[in-house]
Amino acid sequence: MSDISQRMDQLPITAFHRIAICALAFAYFFELADLNTFAYAAPAIIGNWHIPVSAVALITSTSFGGMFIGGTFGGMLAHRIGRRRGFILSILVYTLFSLLNAASWDVLSLAVFRFLTGIGLSGMTVIANVYVSEFFPARLRGKYMSMIFTLGLIGIPATAWVARLVVPLAPWAWRLIFVWGSLGLLAIPFALKLLESPRWLLTKGKVVEAHRVVGKLEASAGIEAPRADLRYEGEPLQASSSLRGMFARGYRQQTIGLSLIWIFQTLGFYGFVAWVPTLLVQHGFTITKSLEYSSLMAICNPLGAWLGTFIIERFERKWIVAIDAVLIAMAGVAYGLAPSAAFIVIFGALVIITIQLMNATLYIYTPESYPTHLRSAGAGFCYGLGRLTNVVGPFIVSMLYASAGYLSVFGYISACWLVVAAVVTAIGPRTTGRPLELVNSNEPSHSPNKELNLERRSRTV
Repeated sequence: MSDISQRMDQLPITAFHRIAICALAFAYFFELADLNTFAYAAPAIIGNWHIPVSAVALITSTSFGGMFIGGTFGGMLAHRIGRRRGFILSILVYTLFSLLNAASWDVLSLAVFRFLTGIGLSGMTVIANVYVSEFFPARLRGKYMSMIFTLGLIGIPATAWVARLVVPLAPWAWRLIFVWGSLGLLAIPFALKLLESPRWLLTKGKVVEAHRVVGKLEASAGIEAPRADLRYEGEPLQASSSLRGMFARGYRQQTIGLSLIWIFQTLGFYGFVAWVPTLLVQHGFTITKSLEYSSLMAICNPLGAWLGTFIIERFERKWIVAIDAVLIAMAGVAYGLAPSAAFIVIFGALVIITIQLMNATLYIYTPESYPTHLRSAGAGFCYGLGRLTNVVGPFIVSMLYASAGYLSVFGYISACWLVVAAVVTAIGPRTTGRPLELVNSNEPSHSPNKELNLERRSRTV
């Protein structure tokens, strides 16, 4: 393991870590707000444009097509140009096109703008997750991912209540929800203050710059930086990041496993979250009541990730994912069977809490399962593949609702979560508290660990 990595894992939380917390939480707040804008605007759009539920499915699916591109190529871009610059660029993309959503004039234009917004949204998510895994100490990265995600998740209830207040004001007022989502642009001043990931700098041969960044972190913590020999002896520094590398021996198992987890997580997550307001309207509730119930459930979004701050470093992450997926499946069935509005809100809140604990865990679990030269591309590919699969997800929900009714949708959602539990139990790697360079090092199928050579940059004198 490199000297740089050891020094970073021994650090306390410094002022630069706190800057990162602010920048990432602010960006997550509006990213998650924007991600949910269409769900809250959809009932009003249906009434205003007189379109069928199937049109909502079309718009939603195009958004996920954009997310696949954003996740996959955003991860590759972050490997090429850096975590910091990739993060800033993705924020610019999603906020610009979110604003253009407000100007859409028909189903096709809104579908195109949601597609382009999705590119920026997923790119930002993948890069932010990778940055947390690389920049924070091993013993704390899960806790701070949960903390940052908790702060960001406040954007969901905030969006729900903004929708509750503004959508009923006028037939066109749904457009203001997309303007709200575009305010993520305000995260840029914070993002400009981020330090680049030293681990990424090492993979690009920028040894002096990597030491300079770690030196800043140590100085901020009041730690005297050791003198280092910056000479490098070893294989070429330009490590490739490719699809072939993700499926090479040693990384094939986690790529297949994480891809399946993200595929069924996405189908289960958005099968519930993106459709709750619309399904409540179709089930007989008014738009106002639908948004009211959705808003009450949305308040619980930060609670799941906040729960993660207490348990994500205490227990092995693969078992948190497995057990939580089963709980989500059970709560989803209970929601579908709820006999009254009160039980709809109660069981809906349980689904939301357990889902967001899952997301907080997977957001850190996925990137820490790869070495630095594959981390952003691998995490982006698995995350993006899940989004691509959900291009058909809205049509599955629409078809189930039309052919088999309200309850069938929640049976389908629960089945998706049970698949997540089975996959992570069978082949999920163990990552909790381990240095990134040593994840899976105790498993013969993952040896030799290429990153041990790729990140060998200096020796303390």
